[in-house]
Amino acid sequence: MSSIDPIRIGDAYYLQPDGQVAAKPYKLLRQALARSSRVTVARYAWSGRERLGLLRIRADVIVLHAMRWPDEIRDPSSLTPPPSEVSDAEIDRAIALMDTMTRDDLEGDEFRDTYTEAIAKLIEAKREHREPAPASEPAEESGHLVDLMAALNESMAKAKAARTDGGDADVHEMPSKRAAKKAPAGKLR
Repeated sequence: MSSIDPIRIGDAYYLQPDGQVAAKPYKLLRQALARSSRVTVARYAWSGRERLGLLRIRADVIVLHAMRWPDEIRDPSSLTPPPSEVSDAEIDRAIALMDTMTRDDLEGDEFRDTYTEAIAKLIEAKREHREPAPASEPAEESGHLVDLMAALNESMAKAKAARTDGGDADVHEMPSKRAAKKAPAGKLR
């Protein structure tokens, strides 16, 4: 799977055999993939269109990951930022910042789908013919969260203070958020 660029991989779906006739080929493919520790790329039809898919095993089930065709992936060369100098010290500080934010798990309240929970409560209230409870303000987080902009501004302030030779580089404040002006819609021809 390491030979496939992750940008080509899309949504995932569990596959199951359709009846007794498909059970044996499904089991054969599942066991062959599991024993070989490989994935396979397959073509399939979806909504009247031929697609590419990646098949792999997860918990004794075949998973289909939809894949994008090469022409469906945008060339990122136009997104490359202008050249700028970055020092090794700045890279080391960025790595240190990332280390403070790194986690080994994706468990906990910050990884809970609160939107779906709120919709479920709303549906339950409607089902019981009662008014839903008013939305409460989110509680202040007690965990260690880092504000990236604050950390970057602090880093910029330290860099500015450390500069004693009055070099050519200038440190500028970030512009404040402004409401984006909506451009008038043009006519399609």
